Amino acid sequence: MSRVMRYGPISGLVHLLLALLLAAPVHASPERPLIWALGDSLTAGYGLPPREGFTEQLERALRGAGVPAEVRNGGVSGDTAAQGRARLLWGLRGLKARPDLVIVELGANDMLRGLPPQQTEANLDRIISELKRRGIPVLLAGMRAAPNLGPQYRARFESIYPRLAKKHGVPLYPFFLEGVAGNRALFQGDGLHPTARGVDVVVRRMLPAVRRALRR
Repeated sequence: MSRVMRYGPISGLVHLLLALLLAAPVHASPERPLIWALGDSLTAGYGLPPREGFTEQLERALRGAGVPAEVRNGGVSGDTAAQGRARLLWGLRGLKARPDLVIVELGANDMLRGLPPQQTEANLDRIISELKRRGIPVLLAGMRAAPNLGPQYRARFESIYPRLAKKHGVPLYPFFLEGVAGNRALFQGDGLHPTARGVDVVVRRMLPAVRRALRR
């Protein structure tokens, strides 16, 4: 019997298995969870030195807590909820693996531009719906409105986040800048973006919520 006849069927089976493996969706390793932070400049690390942004500090904090996670930066400075929604799908494709958690931090720029809260809510709703459709866990990070926008706008805007969290059954971290807002020493000169020390406060406050969301 020739070598081709002896090994041909086995070789064909190997090629078939390889094709199936390559066609299957790639998942992050459970031993090394993949987190994607989809957000604006607060996520992107605007004005901060390398390795001092939100995603880098969160990754270090998780590893320090015994969670060997990889945190990818999906922040784009200036993005509104609509712009975050527009790049959601190609952002997910760019990860090359399905994330174990997506932190959605969007809406601050909508608020600063005075966009209608119902518009922000509709875009966040679509983002969360798409992630849930794909079986990807979500942690929604809330935002507060600036006082100068008035009590009516503030109430309408701030109610977006708990309402969406309840609707979709996803965990809510009520205010991304908790522990930092109101302390000028923790902000850069523009008064909008935290310093590296401010981000450290954000991360330490948020860390338990991220760990709980990973365990869900």
